[in-house]
Amino acid sequence: MRRIKLTIEYDGTAYGGWQYQKNASSIQDELEKAIRMVTGESVRVHGAGRTDAGVHALGQVAHLDLGSDIPSLKLPSALNAHLPKDIAVAEAEEVSGDFHARYSAKGKIYRYRILNRRERGAVERDYAAHIVWDLDVDAMATAAGMLLGRHDFSAFATDLSGTSRDHEEEGKRPLDPVRTLRRLDICRGGRYLEIESEADGFLYNMARCIVGSLIEVGRGKQKPTWIADVLASCDRRLAGPTAPARGLCLMKVLY
Repeated sequence: MRRIKLTIEYDGTAYGGWQYQKNASSIQDELEKAIRMVTGESVRVHGAGRTDAGVHALGQVAHLDLGSDIPSLKLPSALNAHLPKDIAVAEAEEVSGDFHARYSAKGKIYRYRILNRRERGAVERDYAAHIVWDLDVDAMATAAGMLLGRHDFSAFATDLSGTSRDHEEEGKRPLDPVRTLRRLDICRGGRYLEIESEADGFLYNMARCIVGSLIEVGRGKQKPTWIADVLASCDRRLAGPTAPARGLCLMKVLY
């Protein structure tokens, strides 16, 4: 058997998330169906993170074990011929048997995109959250700096029970809420804001909860120092709302 590492892009709009859903299509299911079509093998594809419904990816990583001798360089084109237009395998390479898409990862980078104007958008309606209030980027950046480092991020996670199917990092067991947030950058380009976060791992909805709280600061509802108090509280009820899924994209998995 050969272990293959895939780098995958997808538009998450039409899917219930990465992982299998009883009542919705998933990225994982579409990939496994394409692999059966190409190789005749029924295999399990293991993803680096279980992105939620509506979340996109430009750099999702997965691995699978194949008996087929199809060259890894030819595998992306073969799979893409059987995948929906909103999912594409960008790269495939053979890796050692001890590589694991999730457990070998050293970190992830997410980017959140905001259209910041009064009127809604059309072209990027599924790829950016629409925020009508004027946002103070300097205040948001000050607040973001208070989250950097290694902390208990319980206040910025929507489920720590370990029973949710959508945990980005763990299986069905209680989660360690401590993560190291290495970078949280905010930049404006015209009417768009981009918030890019890099951490050694993300709790379920952590990236979106942080963005939702930064928006509260940006619109003047809270002072920048408020976010440090929320972090210290470890209480999700005190943080801002979870930002919409459509603005979030998994950019890269770090190994």
